[in-house]
Amino acid sequence: MFMEKFIAKKKFGQNFLTNSAIIDNIVNSANVNSDDLIIEIGPGKGALTSKLVKKGCQVLAFEIDTDTKPYLEQIASDNLSIIFGNFLDADLKEVLSNYQFNNLYIIANLPYYITTPIITKIIASEINPKQLTLMVQKEVADRFCAEPGNKEYGYFTVKLNYFFNIRKLCSVKRQYFSPQPNVDSAVVVFENKDYDKTLYKKFDELITKAFRMKRKTLKNNLGSDLFNKLLPELMNNGYGSDVRAEQINLETYIKLAKLL
Repeated sequence: MFMEKFIAKKKFGQNFLTNSAIIDNIVNSANVNSDDLIIEIGPGKGALTSKLVKKGCQVLAFEIDTDTKPYLEQIASDNLSIIFGNFLDADLKEVLSNYQFNNLYIIANLPYYITTPIITKIIASEINPKQLTLMVQKEVADRFCAEPGNKEYGYFTVKLNYFFNIRKLCSVKRQYFSPQPNVDSAVVVFENKDYDKTLYKKFDELITKAFRMKRKTLKNNLGSDLFNKLLPELMNNGYGSDVRAEQINLETYIKLAKLL
């Protein structure tokens, strides 16, 4: 089938991964069974998709660019469904109600400018994927994986770690994309973990206040009354009265949230 040369669209943040070893690494990160479901966000021309369908489970792809249709049609398979539309606009619970599956996996090579909105949507939709494997900008990956005390450690780091165990799978040089972006990337794996749904609202309110101004101490960000209420627990966990939000680990934030 003859197809005109595909021109990547900047408005969709299209940078297609061309390195087969990294593609295999991403595909193999999902240890799926035949009764599982993989959601792929932004399949593009299908480099990942063509290998995901060979895993034997159902694959559901969301693609915003209808110009990729001729490429994706070449990967037609009984276990592949494609929704041409914006993933951010989808009612994920409604979409998934049409599928029967055991575990949900999400795989994506994300446009950098919508990384945070997409992860936020996945969490807010309460679809509880067992694992996310996401290609993101290197600096964003560093933020996701940052430890307390690191300058990259912030509100979103703590929030994500409430829901997931996070690890960097591999680094990806900018030369491995077409067209080539201006930055390097990394593949990050998010593994779902047990978390207290009833506590999350208080937890999120706490860390939102805590990281309001990163240069300020926790006392300044929380206010004296709230800080003094939490200070004994902070001290029990080895922190002093001059502690800053980026110095506090996830486990301590969870303990503090339980006091609210």
